[in-house]
Amino acid sequence: MSKYKRVLLKLSGEALAGTKGMGIDFEKVLDICAEIKDVVEKTKVEIAIVVGGGNFWRGRSNQHMDRCTSDHIGMLGTTMNALAINDAFKQLGFESRVQTGIEMRQIAELYIKNRADRHLQKGRVVIFGCGTGSPFFSTDTAAALRAAEINAEIVLKATNVDGIYTADPKKDKDAVKIDNITYIDVLNKKLNVMDSTATSLCMDNDIPILVYNMNVKGNLKKIIDGEKVGTLVH
Repeated sequence: MSKYKRVLLKLSGEALAGTKGMGIDFEKVLDICAEIKDVVEKTKVEIAIVVGGGNFWRGRSNQHMDRCTSDHIGMLGTTMNALAINDAFKQLGFESRVQTGIEMRQIAELYIKNRADRHLQKGRVVIFGCGTGSPFFSTDTAAALRAAEINAEIVLKATNVDGIYTADPKKDKDAVKIDNITYIDVLNKKLNVMDSTATSLCMDNDIPILVYNMNVKGNLKKIIDGEKVGTLVH
């Protein structure tokens, strides 16, 4: 029996770029979506996705541009990624919907909590684009916000490492993996899990965060089944 009924999966834009580093590697997107489809069909878990846009635009690195403008460009990047994910699900014969925090009637639904609920109850994956729809908030914060709004039981942070370490394992051979850690320790130690706003929002709403390696096949199903994978922030 599945441990979770409804989860929020946070995918970075970089994850969709694969080895390219920039843009979209559609074969990688298909692989990610095929695993999600398989897990939903086998476990009946309800999955919503918040996707970033870092494969197209890194807003905070554009120091010479107005922050609001830069963030809005980033939101458009997340929408491109959301549409690519939606298309991959369509090619796999699986139903999904894109909802955006800024109205784009011709290409996506405007985010409405009750409509998102209904899609999830029908077994569809819902992909949230545009972050929160407001500048100055990251897509990590959007993941925490949407998780709270749709009553997700956990935020799954998909990364390229198998959890949180005491230091960067690529730079420090003595780095030790942490299996469990509190929100306060994450904030106090300034660990690069999610930004402080996202972590605080999860803490305030008692939503655990699980950091895991998305590149290991089967990890997502293990998590849904309740097996120990990655690092749990609680």
